[in-house]
Amino acid sequence: MTDTPLSRIRNFSIIAHIDHGKSTLADRLIQATGSVALRDMKEQMLDSMELEQERGITIKAASVRLDYTAQDGNTYVLNLMDTPGHVDFAYEVSRSLAACEGSLLVVDASQGVEAQTLANVYQAIDAGHEIVPVLNKIDLPAAEPERVKQQIEDVIGLDASDAVEISAKTGLNIEGVLEALVTRLPAPQGNADAPLKALLVDSWYDPYLGVIILIRVKDGAIRKGQKIRFMAQGSTHVVDSVGVFTPKMVAVDSLGPGEMGYLNAAIKTVADTNVGDTITDDRNPASEPLPGFKPSIPVVWCGLYPVDADDFEKLRESLGKLRLNDASFHFEAESSAALGFGFRCGFLGLLHLEIIQERLSREFDLDLIATAPSVVYKLTNTKGETFDLHNPADMPDPSLIESIQEPWIKATIMVPDEHLGSILTLCSERRGQQVELTYVGNRAMAVYRLPLNEVVFDFYDRLKSVSRGYASFDYQMDGYDEGDLVKISILVNNEPVDALSFMAHRSQAERRGRSICEKLKELIPRQLFKIPIQAAISGRVIARETISAMSKDVTAKCYGGDISRKRKLLEKQKEGKKRMRQFGKVEIPQSAFIAALKMDS
Repeated sequence: MTDTPLSRIRNFSIIAHIDHGKSTLADRLIQATGSVALRDMKEQMLDSMELEQERGITIKAASVRLDYTAQDGNTYVLNLMDTPGHVDFAYEVSRSLAACEGSLLVVDASQGVEAQTLANVYQAIDAGHEIVPVLNKIDLPAAEPERVKQQIEDVIGLDASDAVEISAKTGLNIEGVLEALVTRLPAPQGNADAPLKALLVDSWYDPYLGVIILIRVKDGAIRKGQKIRFMAQGSTHVVDSVGVFTPKMVAVDSLGPGEMGYLNAAIKTVADTNVGDTITDDRNPASEPLPGFKPSIPVVWCGLYPVDADDFEKLRESLGKLRLNDASFHFEAESSAALGFGFRCGFLGLLHLEIIQERLSREFDLDLIATAPSVVYKLTNTKGETFDLHNPADMPDPSLIESIQEPWIKATIMVPDEHLGSILTLCSERRGQQVELTYVGNRAMAVYRLPLNEVVFDFYDRLKSVSRGYASFDYQMDGYDEGDLVKISILVNNEPVDALSFMAHRSQAERRGRSICEKLKELIPRQLFKIPIQAAISGRVIARETISAMSKDVTAKCYGGDISRKRKLLEKQKEGKKRMRQFGKVEIPQSAFIAALKMDS
């Protein structure tokens, strides 16, 4: 155990909206405390995933321990958690906040408070954090620190008069941040003599060491050779090593109250370590576990199928490996007549979906088709039984269904005044219900209830385009409401194509059905016979397009002579085409599937 008294430990996380400079500030703090040699320093030090580096976003929360000698001459231990800013990774944020006592709230001095700044701050306040506001990008010509301070006070209600003004990029006033951490954040509480209580914050798989667990010790101490028990799982393990991240892994003898670090106990699978579980001593256990976290609930589902059917086992293994590092991702096997065997996967949002797909193709070299994203509906049948519907293709006969409920979200949209009209129009087009509309300076904050089904497709892209990129958007789940929903089946040559069926509100069914039929008409290659493409709701066709037949001139070799010869040949051709249409199979190329699923432009 490091001999640092509790009063000289500070555990804090950095929270902010996307791109307001969290990871860059973390880099500067690591640099300023000399934790990493200059030659090893790189940008986004804590974003270890290749994808994080490339997109410039944080996906996984990361932790690092810094030693800082303050102006009062004492050396403090600072445990920093760098958290993601995207709404899809709010789950990661909630875990990090539970392990800390304070937060640095980073706000861009030119852009001000955004939707996710608010969401993350409220999470921190709920976790009982002391919050230090930090204004970043103060060196930009567009920076308006006084206006943004006022905005923090008006929107969030935090006193921002002594906010620390910095530039994380140039390193301006990083010393001020370190001093604010030491003087303004509280020290952790804990009892070294009590039974061990440690919170399991995160776990990931290392090919050499097995599962590595990130922990925050609340009471007692944890050391090498100790036999520990996971209170929720009930499993016991012997600790192989404990240590801290500086950001490299450095082994220590033991970790005491208030400290953050890792432990390794030769655990084979991450499934044995539930995030939010409490770790205690097997011989002298704690009386009750720590409160932990709510489990994550996937909100968007989509089918992932390998382009090459032989890759199915490889896909299963790859999903298993990703699940090791990402507790919020769910999957189960399913099959489809059109696409073969694949998996139904659950995600926390569309960015999460995109990141997982990208990681599958990049880290595991898989070629995949994703079906249209859908949400989970709750169906009540005529017997009064309720069950979840994950895939529109599994929908039972409409006559057996009493009611269908769909998930709704509560969305907070912040947008400059001049784009407000187009945002309100977009929300009402998507069946939104306005909850409130308030102003802060020249920016409007609109709170809407929206059906998740309408948001899943392309809401975010539309929001950005109608506001020229100035709107920011954050949401949380807001329960289930009954809706007039229908399943739209797509028939090609009178055969239903299950992979293309989807759910929609009755008022928009016709428009959506027509647009997918028009799209398929351009995508499916012509045959020697006519191909009807139809969209239908429980047997009733609501839209139809027809792909005309390729014509073959059968009368070419018939010159001169009687007209009846020509007629005979044409009749024969007509019979042939009729028979072809009855028995002909229309192969839909995979490119057509992929393009059709990207519909709704």
